[in-house]
Formats: sequence, C-alpha cells, structure tokens
Amino acid sequence: MPVGKAVTAMQRVIIMGPPGSGKSTLARRIGTQHGLPVFHLDQAYWQPGWTMTPAADFALAVGRVVSGPAWVIDGNNTATLGPRLRAADTVILLDVPAWLSMLRIARRTLANYGRVRPDMAPRCPEKLDLAFLRFAWAWNRTRRDQTLAALEGFDSRVIVLRGRSASGSTLPE
Repeated sequence: MPVGKAVTAMQRVIIMGPPGSGKSTLARRIGTQHGLPVFHLDQAYWQPGWTMTPAADFALAVGRVVSGPAWVIDGNNTATLGPRLRAADTVILLDVPAWLSMLRIARRTLANYGRVRPDMAPRCPEKLDLAFLRFAWAWNRTRRDQTLAALEGFDSRVIVLRGRSASGSTLPE
C-alpha cells in the first residue's frame, strides 16, 4: 500500500472473476457483513426467458446503482466496467482455475436445475447451456489477462483471491 494512503472501509465493491468462481456468494457475504446493498449484474443483463437487456437500458440500470453511496456489484460485463471502476473503492478478483469453476458450475446446475437462483433475473431458470460452459472453460485463457489489465489503472484497493477458498476468504473491514 502506498505510504500515506489510509485504508478505508469498503463501501463500493466490485467482485469479478470467471463464471462459477463464487462472485455472487462472496457479494452476498460482503453485503451482509458490511450492511451494503448487493447488485448482481446478471439480474439487470437478463430479462425473462434469457433475453438480453438492450445495452442502453443495461447501462442505465448499472449507472443508477453506481451513483449510490454504497454497494456491492458482482459480475464482469466489460461494457459497464469503466463507470463501475470510476465509482468503486475496492475491486475483488476471484482468480480460480478453470477446473474449479467448472466443478462449481456443475454443482450449481445440478442443485438449481429448472429453478431461478437468487442472483439471476426472474424467469431465467438454471439450465444446461453448452455455449456457456465453453465460455466458462475458456475464461481464464480469453478474459483473465484483459481483466487484470483493466485493473492496472485502478488506483484504489485491489484484492486478488486465488485458489479453492477464494469466495470464502476473510477480507479487510
């Protein structure tokens, strides 16, 4: 940490990482521990029936959240990363191996198949989606470096959690 830079409480937190890394679980945990509202990007990105929200409407929804005084936002959407980074005081990157993400996705799919998860949009039930599985398997090869590069210019707190316990790790107050 730079000399003279005080550590402040987390008030505006972005959680990023591959699908299945534990972003939503960690977001809920931080929200509860710190009394912060939690916003899952998937809830704004998807409309009922797995229909994508128009980009302008999605950007407006994210803009309303980031203009607030405190929040936890989980998700990676690069189109809205700039405004989120400008408003955030903390970014947490869950850096887990692809095999672990895939294992967690499989477990999540089996446990919730046909039901809507709390971090998902209404009428978007959990399903087996081969395109999503390919995307998740390739995330570390195709998106990880881009994500790390985007965080290089972020001048506040960046926490990188690695390995199996990434989403359950203890974080600074």
